[in-house]
Amino acid sequence: MSIIFIGGSREIFELPEPAIARIGAIVAAEHGVLIGDAPGADAEAQGLLAGYGYEHVGISHAGKEPHNNLGDWAAYHVPSLEGAHGFHGAKDREMARRADFGMMVWDGASPGTAVNVLRLAIANKPCVISDLARGSMATTYNVQDWCAMLRHAGPDIRRQAEARMMPDERLALPG
Repeated sequence: MSIIFIGGSREIFELPEPAIARIGAIVAAEHGVLIGDAPGADAEAQGLLAGYGYEHVGISHAGKEPHNNLGDWAAYHVPSLEGAHGFHGAKDREMARRADFGMMVWDGASPGTAVNVLRLAIANKPCVISDLARGSMATTYNVQDWCAMLRHAGPDIRRQAEARMMPDERLALPG
């Protein structure tokens, strides 16, 4: 059983059909799922998985309790690291570390989602991206693919993403 890190932008409140189909395939293949507790894409994906009555799900959260755990799944508390940008960085890094693959629903603007794709790319773990801004699905396999994905988003999004990275993540980027 592979482990899939599912995530996405907090501003997404309806999953696109290709992402819904991909989650259905994950359930059919009985893969494990790691997902955060944030509103937006995380909660939407949780709702879909709960609707399937799917059990192979773990919820990672940085707060004392998960904000969302719609299937009453096992919850994993990953405290924030001091000096790390963003409250959710440590939990997101842990999900990327534990996962074999990723699936992100991206609005083309969320720097947090972009950094999660990078974390998977650094480890050469494939990540399927449902890019709502471009109306497309793509897969990143490595840092070069991530850079190509960010070229479509523009320099402001890349700067915001880099501001959220840990030093080792920045060092993985080409000069």
